[in-house]
Amino acid sequence: MTIIGWIQILLYCAVVAALVKPLGGYMTRVFNGERTFLSPVLRPVEAALYWAGGVDKTREQHWLSYTIAMLFFHAGGFLILYALMRTQALLPLNPAEQLAVAEDLSFNTAVSFITNTNWQNYGGESTMSYLVQMAGLTHQNFLSAATGIVLAIALIRGFTRASARTIGNFWVDMTRCTLYILLPICIPYALFLVWQGIPQTLGPYVEATTLEGAKQTIAVGPVASQVAIKMLGTNGGGFFNANAAHPFENPTALSNFVQMISIFAIGAALTNVFGRMVGNERQGWAILAAMGVLFMAGVAACYAAEAAGTPLLDALGVTGGNMEGKEVRFGIVGSALFAVITTAASCGAVNAMHDSFTALGGMIPLINMQLGEIIVGGVGAGLYGMLLFVIVAIFVAGLMVGRTPEYVGKKIEAKEVKMAMLAILVLPLMYLGWTAVAAVVPSAVAAAGNQGPHGFTEMLYLYTSSTANNGSAFAGISANTMFYNLTGAVAMFVGRFFMIIPAMAIAGSLAAKKTVPASGGTLPTTGSLFVGLVVGVIVIIGGLTFFPALSLGPIVEHLAMLAGTTF
Repeated sequence: MTIIGWIQILLYCAVVAALVKPLGGYMTRVFNGERTFLSPVLRPVEAALYWAGGVDKTREQHWLSYTIAMLFFHAGGFLILYALMRTQALLPLNPAEQLAVAEDLSFNTAVSFITNTNWQNYGGESTMSYLVQMAGLTHQNFLSAATGIVLAIALIRGFTRASARTIGNFWVDMTRCTLYILLPICIPYALFLVWQGIPQTLGPYVEATTLEGAKQTIAVGPVASQVAIKMLGTNGGGFFNANAAHPFENPTALSNFVQMISIFAIGAALTNVFGRMVGNERQGWAILAAMGVLFMAGVAACYAAEAAGTPLLDALGVTGGNMEGKEVRFGIVGSALFAVITTAASCGAVNAMHDSFTALGGMIPLINMQLGEIIVGGVGAGLYGMLLFVIVAIFVAGLMVGRTPEYVGKKIEAKEVKMAMLAILVLPLMYLGWTAVAAVVPSAVAAAGNQGPHGFTEMLYLYTSSTANNGSAFAGISANTMFYNLTGAVAMFVGRFFMIIPAMAIAGSLAAKKTVPASGGTLPTTGSLFVGLVVGVIVIIGGLTFFPALSLGPIVEHLAMLAGTTF
């Protein structure tokens, strides 16, 4: 590790922190229906969309109606995206003449993009037409990101409302999120990426002649527009197979830094939205502090592991750490930082191959996802995931002091705790359950690129990334098989929607309750004690749940590496 490396990390954290308050204030005004600087231009567009969709913006929904609307909305998105991929050979904007995508891969990809996972068992430039990339994948990047954000807003309303039966209107929230937040940021963002060297064209692939005289086909396309929303919306799916390691998706150190900023920007700012809407911004800063503690611990561990390298490299006289699978233009610190950010935020974009990290370096992204993607997390999903852990932490604190637990004026009772635990426990069921099945299915084991503990980690990473709606991979595994396409799709679907439904039930339950004024026995939830309690609960739950699996994978691989054995 170097001082320059740590300066880069601290600069990144400073920029993200500086964006939290202004972006949080703007989003709060948007979701409260207040006037913003974009209102003169966008209010007529918003009204026209409501008229076209038959939406009454003054009519709010019960939590169940809100959730059902969300589910039907994504069912429609799944069918449209599946149909686009199956018929792309017959559709326009297909200069590379891509064939129809196979049934199982279309199914996996459609589920992947409606759940904000963007897991890709294919190479984008060799599989998808321009039309599918734009009207299918990029389109769903906007909608799945907006869904996560509005669901977090609905849960916040549960904390802020008293004796209410409604938590907002899904159609209004989706419209405002896309129109006032995602699009206004992505348009200049995409132009910035074009300036940095990312293609944005509908022209055909470019034929070039190399210095040796050979012919080479260079894939191009409408790349910048997809990269902008995939980063901002923590979607992560790349236009190219190499994702953000490809020079046409991430050409410069500046583009790399801005892409990392955009991954965290909305997720971090939503903590400020929470604080503003509950009437105490310090509540939001406390949640962000808990996220920050876990994030910095992960960055330090991953950076240290990659900078240290391995004994085998040392024996060969290779110094400077582990550069296997990394881009020289980003280096170890840029690669390690990006890996922690993208797995802390359920983004899944990668600028280095996680499968090439050291055992402990690769374990950090794995742990980030296993904790539930709550370290900033996906846009919206990170906040409502963290609030589930806050509910459990408040319940534990209430047990310790012998009082009914309260949080921001709402009593936390049996229903909320049960729903929170249901949402939290469904994740390891998918992570560990499907990994156990894959470990005994011969075709699944054969698809792993390595034997021993590293092969096991590849399978564990696949289902962890799928369930956590991350989409990154230990790419040594050949996952484009019927088994992995179908089981991975199930993991993605359960990981997204089986966590959302209990969270929305909590929102409805809290909204119906009266607000309880703070008393002398109320646990303060804005200080370091509360932050430590939340972090402790997360670490304990994660340790008890995942340590045995990690022991079979990256931990034993690290111990074997120290003894000179590789896999």
